[in-house]
Amino acid sequence: MIPIDRRALMTGALAVSGLAANAAFAQDLSIRPAGSAATGPDAALDMAAALAGGPPAIAAGIVTREGLEWSGVRGVRQAGGTDKATLDDRWHLGSNTKAMTAAVFARLVDQGRAKWAMPLSEAFPGAALDPAFADVTLDDLMRHKAGLTDAAMASPNVARADPRPVMEQRAAVVDGALSRPPAGTKGAFAYANINYVLVGAAIERISGKPWEEMMGSEIFQPLGLTTAGFGAPATDAKGGANVWGHRVAPDGTKIPMDPAGAADNPALYGPAATAHMTLADYATWIRAMIGGAPEGWLRPERIGVLTTPLPGDTYAMGWIARPESWAGDTVTIAHEGSNTLWHAIAVAAPAKGLGFIVLSNGGIQGRATAVPLIQRLIRERTAAS
Repeated sequence: MIPIDRRALMTGALAVSGLAANAAFAQDLSIRPAGSAATGPDAALDMAAALAGGPPAIAAGIVTREGLEWSGVRGVRQAGGTDKATLDDRWHLGSNTKAMTAAVFARLVDQGRAKWAMPLSEAFPGAALDPAFADVTLDDLMRHKAGLTDAAMASPNVARADPRPVMEQRAAVVDGALSRPPAGTKGAFAYANINYVLVGAAIERISGKPWEEMMGSEIFQPLGLTTAGFGAPATDAKGGANVWGHRVAPDGTKIPMDPAGAADNPALYGPAATAHMTLADYATWIRAMIGGAPEGWLRPERIGVLTTPLPGDTYAMGWIARPESWAGDTVTIAHEGSNTLWHAIAVAAPAKGLGFIVLSNGGIQGRATAVPLIQRLIRERTAAS
C-alpha cells in the first residue's frame, strides 16, 4: 500500500503562479525561434516528451468553443515498458475534480434545489454546528474561506479501512469537522480538500444520492463524458490497457502503480480529487466552461459565479481566476491537481473561448514538464490568433 498523502492534492492553488515561473524549463521548450520548423503544438509536445526526467507519458490539447482543436500524446503507459499511450487512455485529474463538484452544486441551484450562499445550518439540518460556523456558507467552502484545515479529516489509510458506505463517511466528516471551532482563520483563503468533501456531503444531503451518482447525472451524462469515472483508471476508453500512475522514488526512479492496488486516495476524498477521463472528454468539460456547453446544461450566469472570485481574491469555485496578458487582459481560469502519481493542468480564457490541457502519469513531478509545455502552447496559439 502506498502512502498517498492528502498534501499531494493541494497543488491546485499553484497553477497560475506556476505559469509565470520555471523559466529554465520554458527555455528548454523554446530552443528554436518562432517561425522555424520546430513550431506548432506537435513540435512542442515532442520537445516536452524528450525532456530529461519527464513523465513516462504526456498528453495535451487545445480547446475552443467548437471542440478539441488539437490533441496529441507521447510516451509509454508504464515506465520501462514499450506499450505506447494513446488518445484512448484515461487520465486521473486530481484536484481538478473540485470545479466539477462546484458545477454539480450550481446545477442544483439552477434546479431550485439549492441556493448560493447557503448557510451550513441549512445545508446540514440537524448537524451540531459549532457557533463559529453560524455565518459560514457553502460558497465559503467552495472558495476555501471557511477556516477549515485537512487535519479535521480522516487520513487516507484510516479512510480506506473504514467499512461504512462512503456517504456515511462524508456525513461523519460533517459532524466531526463542524462540531468544533475551525483551526484556521475564517474569511482567509486556505486551500484544503476538506472544503470540497463537505460540499460533496451537502450535495448528498440535498439530493439524497451519492456524490458519484450526482456527478454522473449532472456532469458526465449531460456533457457526454462517456469515459469519466473515479479513482485510478484501470482500462482505456475501449476497455484495453491504460496508462498507470507512477510513484517517484527518492532517486528519481518512476515506479508504475497497479490501479488494482492503493493507487489513489480513498473514495471519501472523491469530491475533492478522484475523477478521471480521456483527454477528449476533459476537453469537452473545458469547452463547457468557456461557452461551449450544450444548451440548457447550466445557465451562463451560473458559470459566471463558478469562475468569478470575490473582489481582491484570485480563487473562485474550483478555479483560480485572474487577468492574463496572453488573454488580452481578460480573466483566465486555471487549476492543477495531483495525487502524487499523476498530474493534470488546465488553463482557459472564457472570453476568448480558448483552453489548454496537459495531462501526465509521472507523479507530481510531471508539472516540471507540463508547465513549460502549456506555456509554449499558449504562447504559440495566441500569437497566431
